Amino acid sequence: MDLKKKLVLSMATAMLGMSLIAGGTYSYFNDSKETDNTFTTGILDLGINKESIIKMDNLVPGDTINEHFELTNDGTIDIKEVLLHSDYKIMDKRQNNNEDNLADYIQVELLHHVNENKKVIFSKKLSELKKEPISILQQFPAGSAKEKFTVRFEFKDSKGSQNHFQGDSLNLKWRLEAIQRDGKPEFINE
Repeated sequence: MDLKKKLVLSMATAMLGMSLIAGGTYSYFNDSKETDNTFTTGILDLGINKESIIKMDNLVPGDTINEHFELTNDGTIDIKEVLLHSDYKIMDKRQNNNEDNLADYIQVELLHHVNENKKVIFSKKLSELKKEPISILQQFPAGSAKEKFTVRFEFKDSKGSQNHFQGDSLNLKWRLEAIQRDGKPEFINE
């Protein structure tokens, strides 16, 4: 096929396409509305009224100390659960503990104040707390009242010599972890 025929055929095809496009348009009524939608995430914010709950100096076997602290839900999301994670380091000043763990002799009792009553959450050796987190509070709605706690630490007297612990120190780290409420399958904005 020569160039002239190809050119004529291409132009004819283009004109046919244009006529189909123009012929295929039609008129109809139309209306539209726009909505402006927003997604804002909530804030999970567990508050505590102290940076350091307890400091004990010159501790001897048989000593007991009580301290108080309060938790608040300062966020906008309900808290499903609060977990307590414990970790500690022992400084064996004289290097003579011979695998005897000072944390085995520290008894910890956590009490939750509920309606003027004290509910025991746990009573364990400090060494037992290091193994896994413990749930200390459930269902803590945003904007609810403070939750009050008392923690009691006792240096247990073994009724034998505990001289190898003299001068030692124990640095206890507690991390409180707030877990958000469950997601809602059909969220209803309240």
